[in-house]
Amino acid sequence: MAQARPALRGLPEIRSYLRTNRTPVYFVSPSAFNLLGIDRWLQGFFYVNYYDSFEGNHPRVFVPSERPPREFQSMEDVNNYLLAHKEVVDFMGRRGPGGKATCVMFDAQTEELAGELGLEIVHPPAELRRRLDSKIVTTRLGEEAGAPSVPNVLGRAASYEELGALAAAAGLGEDLVVQTPYGDSGRTTFFIRGRADWDRHAQDMVGEELKVMKRINCRAAAVEAVLTRHGTLVGPLMRDLTGHPELTPYAGGWCGNDIFPDALSPEHRARARELIQRFGARLGQEGYRGFFEVDVLADTDTGELYLGELNPRLSGATSMTNVTAGAYADLPLFLFHLLEYMDVDYEIDVDEINERWARVESVDTWSQIVIKETDDVVELIAQAPRTGVFKLDDAGGVRFARWANDWHGLVDESEGFFLRVAEPGEYRYKGADLGILVTRGRLQTDDNQLTDRARQWIAALRAQFGGTPAAVPPVVPASVPLKMGHA
Repeated sequence: MAQARPALRGLPEIRSYLRTNRTPVYFVSPSAFNLLGIDRWLQGFFYVNYYDSFEGNHPRVFVPSERPPREFQSMEDVNNYLLAHKEVVDFMGRRGPGGKATCVMFDAQTEELAGELGLEIVHPPAELRRRLDSKIVTTRLGEEAGAPSVPNVLGRAASYEELGALAAAAGLGEDLVVQTPYGDSGRTTFFIRGRADWDRHAQDMVGEELKVMKRINCRAAAVEAVLTRHGTLVGPLMRDLTGHPELTPYAGGWCGNDIFPDALSPEHRARARELIQRFGARLGQEGYRGFFEVDVLADTDTGELYLGELNPRLSGATSMTNVTAGAYADLPLFLFHLLEYMDVDYEIDVDEINERWARVESVDTWSQIVIKETDDVVELIAQAPRTGVFKLDDAGGVRFARWANDWHGLVDESEGFFLRVAEPGEYRYKGADLGILVTRGRLQTDDNQLTDRARQWIAALRAQFGGTPAAVPPVVPASVPLKMGHA
């Protein structure tokens, strides 16, 4: 009988274990975006992707060569296609039996396909994640944990009058924010100030359970955390970029993040960490463990801090969490998640790590933006910027500087790592993801405006795409993973 491995005691032993890991771990996803760079810490880690962002040049990225046009409706569809693909099955088979699979999004079919391949999905069950993903459930659990939402009422409304009655009974006023339970907040959040707004969005709200909130002036921050057997580790706070028309055609749609030490005031940072630890403990009572992301909202008029949304999974912000000074000093947050599923016991001092990560010197300054097609066009792409490091010049132009596997080696704010999503031979159309830029420094001002540098990057990278007008594409390509985990 094999002798059980002794418990890993402290971060040095954990780092050594991960660097010598022999269990294959596969990130199955449309692109490598969310976990790009994790292969620097984890031996045996591979990206199994649909998009060929690296043109076959990344040694840890596997993209099947046969990818006939298909119409995907979700990220789950993409992942299920990959796990059933013969080339993927053969690729995994060459690395021996067993292994672990991590995904941003998956469903019951994904779990079944992974089981057939002898893979363990290193996340809570899809059914549990789906239930916790509901904004209605998040609100209720947060209240129970002492992490309240913006003043709200839960209910249904079949007319503007019924919505008004719900809001009036809860003292919310007439300027409202309404959310439906599931979906990317940029597409399922509705701002209702009057009947005209209701009429415009009624078809999306009638028949749904609604979260009706008082509209507040707020400063939003995203925070990722991991619920471990030893407690909840809380990552750095970062600001969301949302609704910028230069980046996304969706009002309120997420389009990037700024991570910097003063994303919130010291008081709000401390309060946010407290709320997230409470909320993590409550999630544990539901049987959840591992990675999650939450949004917190600081009311700029009253100073109150509220719980926003829960994303019980990896998110688009995960890429930022992995490049902070704290991640380099200890471990990227994702690897603490993975330890929960690696069949090894380990010991860490959660309070000590949280205290260290709460210091402003543990957070340096990075930004990322997701660039979508914002014009109402349909073009067949003939040319597109390649993946790698670009350099921004004084005139606002960019040039390709060098090949790179990720953004960890960026020198200064004049450099940016561009991850190509839309390839030559594919279509670009309104809402299509073109690529992702990661750079040092901030790309959004304190009053939520894009910086001049951000506008230069966006214009210069867009200018490198070229194509020919085409009819409506017969197949809509899969979308890159976004913050809410929806295509």
